[in-house]
Amino acid sequence: MKKYLLFDLDGTLTDPKVGICTCVQYALSSFGIEEPDLDKLEPFIGPPLKDSFMKYYDMDEARAEAAIEKYRERFRDTGIFENKLYDGIPQMLNALNSQGMFMAVASSKPTEFVRRILDHFGIGKYFKVVVGSEMDGTRVRKEEVIQEALKQLFGNWPVEKTKVYMIGDRSYDVEGARKVGVECVGVTYGYGSMEELREAKCDYIVRSVEELQKFLLRGTEKKDQLTTSQRIWQMVLPFLIFFLARNIALNVGAMILVSIGSRMSGGDFLFIRNAQGELESMTGNAAVLVSTFGYMVAGLSVWNMAKKTIARTAEDMKLLHIKAEPVKNYCILAGATAGLALGLNFLFLLTGTVEGSQAYQEVAQAQYAAWFPIGLVSFGIITPIAEELLFRGVIFGCIKRYMKLSAAMLVSSIFFALYHGNSVQALYAVVLGYLMAYAYEYFGDFRIAVAVHVLANVLSYVLSYIPAVSVLANWPVCIAALAAGAGCVWMLHKEKKIL
Repeated sequence: MKKYLLFDLDGTLTDPKVGICTCVQYALSSFGIEEPDLDKLEPFIGPPLKDSFMKYYDMDEARAEAAIEKYRERFRDTGIFENKLYDGIPQMLNALNSQGMFMAVASSKPTEFVRRILDHFGIGKYFKVVVGSEMDGTRVRKEEVIQEALKQLFGNWPVEKTKVYMIGDRSYDVEGARKVGVECVGVTYGYGSMEELREAKCDYIVRSVEELQKFLLRGTEKKDQLTTSQRIWQMVLPFLIFFLARNIALNVGAMILVSIGSRMSGGDFLFIRNAQGELESMTGNAAVLVSTFGYMVAGLSVWNMAKKTIARTAEDMKLLHIKAEPVKNYCILAGATAGLALGLNFLFLLTGTVEGSQAYQEVAQAQYAAWFPIGLVSFGIITPIAEELLFRGVIFGCIKRYMKLSAAMLVSSIFFALYHGNSVQALYAVVLGYLMAYAYEYFGDFRIAVAVHVLANVLSYVLSYIPAVSVLANWPVCIAALAAGAGCVWMLHKEKKIL
């Protein structure tokens, strides 16, 4: 949420079509040009009049200035009031004002006219600063108007451009904002199309006054009114359901597989038998298949909760992610995941953490006892999907509604760590779990969190099968991998700050 808002006037706060287009008609007729269709004159709404007369009617500078004088002749007392507020504008301004926003109008229209229009509609009281062009033809460029508005808005304080939005409907608003160095919110309910705003590289685009209000007020919504015990239960219940469902499924799956194995003869892919052909135990392949079944059941047990929470989170995030992330940011995230996953694996090996955890050794032995493709699909794909439904889909999605974002990320990753039950995976889960929550929030897509989890697990699993891993696991490589991972996270943070 940014506290300093600069609004364009025409096409953003008011619909001035009749007044502007009729006055353009009046000006053109003085030059013998008849244009009966007001719709054809819509391009005059927004840009400086001089530019439009020169662009659309091939006027030289002198004729364009004369046309502006004729335009103002009618606009000054008649056209100025052939105007109307867009539905919901007063309510939006009141809501923004009640949240302590500092608002200004930055318009290419002469300041004198802007003030009269705002007062006519009774919305002038909401704006601390009103800046337009000058009657003598100076300060007509949008960047000049924005610059002056910022100067007046901040006064003697340094201008904090990172806390400012320029809100307008035309490419001129976007280009002016970019030249000054502030972000722009484009509105398509005015006279600029979605295509025009996208082509101008608008930072955010909204389609209605209602959507604009939600976007500007995001973060101020009322949090879920839950007691402390209800909040704790909201985290613990899905955790218990998942854990119990997985363990019950593991036992049932093992019983079913053993029952089937006792009726089968031959083969050593799933079962180990004695010399008499009697079943002694399951192989690593069978154990991993049972584990896969357990995770699938566990994932299904929280599916409905996850589905609802993910949908609600997506709705909450929608206006934060109107602007599509560039492909390079996805690549940077992949680099962060790979660097941290590999670096942590090497770190645990080099520090003896792996050898020091008997619980982890047992888990690893079970995971890596299976045929490589089976283990990779199970622990590299199916397990991460199931775990993400719980930890980021349900737990993080719920607690971020009443906790600070950084705290919600940490709590979800701590739950993720506790769930693993051994120190090695717990440490790994805290770091990577935080990255998964960060990626979810950064990109606004639950699938990105899943992708991070899958990539991290696949890399870890493949790494265990590389014979040269002992050679790769040295301090320079470990430090380089961790530095690369942390560096990629920093690059993402520099692109967009979400914390």
